[in-house]
Amino acid sequence: MDLLNDLFRAPPWAVLRIGLHIAFMLASLLLLKQALLLGRATTARSRARARPWFGALGIALTLACLGILVYQATWQLAGTIRPRFIAFMQLHDRRQFNPAHWIQRGRILDHRGTVLAESREQDGGVVRVYPFGPVFAHAVGYAHPRYGATGIEALGNVALNGGLPASLSAWGDLGRQLVVGDKRPRGQDLITTLDAELQQQAVAALGQRRGAVLLMRPDDGAVLVLASNPGFDPNQIAAALAARDDPTSPLLNRATQGQYPPGSVFKVVIAAAALEAGFSGRLDCPVEGYTTSSRYPRIRDHEYYLARREGRTWGGHGRLDLATALAKSSNVFFAQLGVAQGRDGLATIAERFLFNRTLSLGDGPGAQMHTGRLPTLPERDRYGLAQAAIGQGRVLATPAHMALITAAIGNDGLAMRPRLLRAQAPEPLGQFMTATTAARLREMLRLAVSAGTGRGIDQSQLAIAGKTGTAENPAGASHAWFVGLAPAARPRLAVAVLVEHGGYGSSAAAPIARDLFLSAARLGLLD
Repeated sequence: MDLLNDLFRAPPWAVLRIGLHIAFMLASLLLLKQALLLGRATTARSRARARPWFGALGIALTLACLGILVYQATWQLAGTIRPRFIAFMQLHDRRQFNPAHWIQRGRILDHRGTVLAESREQDGGVVRVYPFGPVFAHAVGYAHPRYGATGIEALGNVALNGGLPASLSAWGDLGRQLVVGDKRPRGQDLITTLDAELQQQAVAALGQRRGAVLLMRPDDGAVLVLASNPGFDPNQIAAALAARDDPTSPLLNRATQGQYPPGSVFKVVIAAAALEAGFSGRLDCPVEGYTTSSRYPRIRDHEYYLARREGRTWGGHGRLDLATALAKSSNVFFAQLGVAQGRDGLATIAERFLFNRTLSLGDGPGAQMHTGRLPTLPERDRYGLAQAAIGQGRVLATPAHMALITAAIGNDGLAMRPRLLRAQAPEPLGQFMTATTAARLREMLRLAVSAGTGRGIDQSQLAIAGKTGTAENPAGASHAWFVGLAPAARPRLAVAVLVEHGGYGSSAAAPIARDLFLSAARLGLLD
């Protein structure tokens, strides 16, 4: 392909191309003349013995051929005014002489107008430039003549190519520019919901650690931060990025595709389900922990292991209500609560909170998110229920899904589809819980930050509500989680932070969320 592209870029090609076109036309005319002469001779000899249906069959075949030719002409010759055709040619025809690659794609901008991607002319061609390098690699994606398009580049491909002109004259101008080539056609700019300053802050906070951050508005689903680390430089796309032996998996969008045990942040989901079912009691949480059978190890609280490491005795939590158990993140409490809800209760959670799904972030390809994985457990697997209720066992979650669930809590229980383009209309996904349940959960999550496991990030100037999580990981150190809302009473933003092998959520993930909320407040995004 490189040799072919070099050939078509060479100066003699322009003259040779004209000569080939003329030769093709002359050859076509000669073949057509010979076919007509042969047809007349054949008709004269066979007219007498021709069957009655022979003429009708010939007419039908002729019409069919003409129909195919007309369709081909409308698809190819008039394809320049068809956005699907242009998108198809850009994504699937890698030859650089393909006119679809002559288009100077529109810019991709953040919600304040900061350029995230643009096209620049270089050496007689057009190259796509990404000023922030890896920072927006997974959100914005890339558009490459050989490797196709991903992210917003794929999601907004038609508009970026100029496939959505505002008037009929603009359609004609686009087609004329492509066919005649008198000037380079330009596409439309796309304004995203992303915030360049907050995105850079999130990536910088992750540093060299693998992880993901997703920050969104609960009321309309607008995504302000979609960060995945490590990233890649979309200015230097190469086949080596997809190497299977690379343990960092730079092409993996950890925010929307990475699935991890959620640990204690999943207790928010269990608490919502319990409130919906009318739970209002207390459960005993003894120091020795809880198990469903002597065959299985006991599920214990974090304080038990901390006291044992420090050589002291811990007396247990005693009897806890739901709000206190969530603030203290009691494994013993939630393990019992999960078993009490039962297999059917877990299945209801999976259905209501959209587990086991793939959701689109827009109307086109290139931007999708996986939700968590919550399988149906066997009826007899009560210990599996206990493990699932504390976010372990067979439960998995993506940071994007945990952000969606948290955002629903901030939006009176209504989940809005996450969206990346400002022009995309907000769309409800479903009512995860009642407004009453959501309000009670916001109070509980505020308590978890002001007096519970998240108190290390409590701010006097900003009431943050949230839940920390430390998820055990069989492949290494625990994953650190935090999900949260701000301000608690009237949430404007929801966040999910994951730090792979980060240890405690309170020390690794929660500070990233706190600093993002403080910066958002400074930028006027929490007013």
